[in-house]
Amino acid sequence: MDNGSPLLVIVDGANVVGSVPDGWWRDRRGAAARLRDRLAADGLPGRAGPVELVLVVEGAARGIDSVPGVRVVEAEGSGDDLVVALVAGATGRGCLVVTADRGLRRRVTELGAEVAGPRTVRPPR
Repeated sequence: MDNGSPLLVIVDGANVVGSVPDGWWRDRRGAAARLRDRLAADGLPGRAGPVELVLVVEGAARGIDSVPGVRVVEAEGSGDDLVVALVAGATGRGCLVVTADRGLRRRVTELGAEVAGPRTVRPPR
C-alpha cells in the first residue's frame, strides 16, 4: 500500500490533547498550538523515514495555523468524520491515525489505516 509517498500521520487533536489532564480545557486553542509545535519539533518519535503530519482540530481549538512540518486541518463539524475522510482520501499510501477513541480506531482500520495511541506523540510527563 505504499506509493512512494511519505507515511501520512493524522493526529486526532482533541483526543491527544485531552489524554493528559494538564488544564487544556482552560485554553483549547493554546493546547492545540502546543501540540502542533511539539509535532513540528519532534515529528513522529521512533519512526524512521519521512512522514506527513496532519493535525485535525475542532471546536474551540480551531484557529491555529499550519507550521513547517505540520498541516493543521479544521473540522467544521465532527473531527472524527474529518479524520475518516482524510484516511479515505489517502488511497494507496500508508496512513497512521493517532487517537485513543475506540470508535474512530474501528472506522479507520476498516479503511486500512494503522492506529496508535496518544503517547506516540505525547509522552506522559
